[in-house]
Amino acid sequence: MSRGIPGLRGTDHIGFTVPDLDAAHAFLVDVIGFEPIYTLGAKQADDDWMRTHLGVHPDTVIREIRFYRLGNGANFEVFLYESADGQNPQPRNSDIGGYHIAFYVDDLDAAVAHLRAHDVEVMGEPTASKQSAEGQRWIYFRSPWGLQFELVSFPQGKAYEGGGGPLLWHPGHPER
Repeated sequence: MSRGIPGLRGTDHIGFTVPDLDAAHAFLVDVIGFEPIYTLGAKQADDDWMRTHLGVHPDTVIREIRFYRLGNGANFEVFLYESADGQNPQPRNSDIGGYHIAFYVDDLDAAVAHLRAHDVEVMGEPTASKQSAEGQRWIYFRSPWGLQFELVSFPQGKAYEGGGGPLLWHPGHPER
């Protein structure tokens, strides 16, 4: 018996909800460099479809969905919801369900300078990883709506890669 989902090929997209789709679009396209691909209009249902399929209040409305591509890797699906039962606060990284989205860059220092030039909240200074990830540098930053992103760079590889085992995929070496 094989392990895992039959036919699984990789990550297709990452979806998240924003409070202002036009502001998010400007940030994603103009600051980060996403390419807008297509848009879907409103979605609502008169039955229990929203709860059954999306796990939200049945009277919730999706106002719009926009899809973006960013170089190599997963696509992004960005939602604007009108929640029928209010909004929960965004989870912190330490909360169950907390998350961040990491982007690989060739030159971490140039990328950080770009973010700062666009008045993006950069969280601290670049950090050098240790142990198996030695060789990697990283830093977190926040979107205008508070979502945490990370920049990572390891142009000479990470320490674990010399061990001869399987390697993590990354955009710098898509053939892995």
